[in-house]
Amino acid sequence: MTGILSLIVFSPLIGVAALVALKLLGQTGERADSAARWIALATTLTTLALSGLMLAQFDGSSAGFQFIEDFAAFSGIHYRMGVDGISVLFVVLTAFLMPICIAASWTSIKDRVGEYMIAFLLLEVLVIGVFTALDLILFYVFFEFSLVPMFLIIGIWGGKRRVYAAFKFFLYTLLGSVLMLAAILAMIGITGTSSIPELMTHKFDPMLQTWLWLAFFASFAVKMPMWPVHTWLPDAHVEAPTAGSVILAGILLKLGGYGFMRFSLPMFPQASEVWAPLVFGLSVIAIIYTSLVAFRQTDIKKLIAYSSVAHMGFVTMGIFSGNAVGEQGALYQMISHGVISGALFLCVGVVYDRMHTREIAFYGGLTQRMPWYAAVFLLFTMGNVGLPGTSGFVGEIMTMTGTYQASTWTALLAATGVILSAVYALSLYRRVMFGEISNPALAQINDLTWREVAIFLPLIVSTLFLGVYPASIFNITDASVQALVGAYRAATGG
Repeated sequence: MTGILSLIVFSPLIGVAALVALKLLGQTGERADSAARWIALATTLTTLALSGLMLAQFDGSSAGFQFIEDFAAFSGIHYRMGVDGISVLFVVLTAFLMPICIAASWTSIKDRVGEYMIAFLLLEVLVIGVFTALDLILFYVFFEFSLVPMFLIIGIWGGKRRVYAAFKFFLYTLLGSVLMLAAILAMIGITGTSSIPELMTHKFDPMLQTWLWLAFFASFAVKMPMWPVHTWLPDAHVEAPTAGSVILAGILLKLGGYGFMRFSLPMFPQASEVWAPLVFGLSVIAIIYTSLVAFRQTDIKKLIAYSSVAHMGFVTMGIFSGNAVGEQGALYQMISHGVISGALFLCVGVVYDRMHTREIAFYGGLTQRMPWYAAVFLLFTMGNVGLPGTSGFVGEIMTMTGTYQASTWTALLAATGVILSAVYALSLYRRVMFGEISNPALAQINDLTWREVAIFLPLIVSTLFLGVYPASIFNITDASVQALVGAYRAATGG
């Protein structure tokens, strides 16, 4: 379908226009806020329907880019769009999580609701643009401008230290991208093209590859985030509103992993092979260190944030394993983590909306008052641990299997992270859910509402479906992953 990608990317702007019109007409009060919520929900559901239509027509047997749009814009810059097996699922994941975020904000966001919804719709445009852009300049524009809506979401609707967290998030990610911009301009100057498909086949000089790889690594490592440039993430998560944490963990962290697979491996294969031991080392430290830090947290949200850093360690490990099993595992882990981590942050939001605290010590015995909530939290906790039958298991076992083929010691050390994740996750669950209710404030806490059940239901189905039927993902990604690995091994002599 010609033009479907542009329709998916820019359809949220229709909702933005409607919300701006609502403001210009001077509509205020609860009635205007309700209208803003419904407009945002309808817009995101439309984008989800369009992405589902695109996925239905996607040919998983083809390794090339599909639904390509290409025309000259200005000054030699082209508007190029397209998706392959590596990027198409991220488009669908983004479209899938956005209406859930809107629904999760239905009652918790009461101030400047219209502006809040505009920020989320603009974020959807920019993030989907990152995954569909096939021009370096276009990619960079989408990549960098995606910082702005999230900066506003954290800085305006966040917690008490929201300004500090927002600026820390913005500066970390922006500074990392300055080097990437220099590398992009150098690549265009050398090759005379900004086309990503053409650059993927260009053979850069091995010495130049090292500098380009390091420049891109500086940006993508912060986005993941990898240890030791991960410190912005816990602060951003703690201060962000619930929906902001969902989209931050579910989508924005995946920009780094996508960047490694789209740029680092295919464009700089020799440098990727040389620097793979560094990535393995940083990944192992991230998995073990942040798991130990997570165990000592007193804030539920901060614990889950450190858990995300540990899980992204498995992703980087799998990507730089350089084999099909590791690459497939990394892709699967990113999709799975997007669903499970988003659901866990929603679980935290449920009790925070009721009690206005995330301190673990405040809770205890919630199963007595919230049995359905306890069952939902248990499912996503097990998925986060990597229980067989959930989507979390497939990604973790495949990334470790792929890494084992490349570096035995890296895989063995990373395997301790599976044990540590069970320790901190199950410890959290025990402290929050079991025992007697010792806090009188919890005596009247209510179980899940129908709106909350409707929010969790698609996430529950996705976690279980992907856990028992991983072929649904592999059928889409296999051809593109095999092409990536084949080109990587041909370039490195592997």
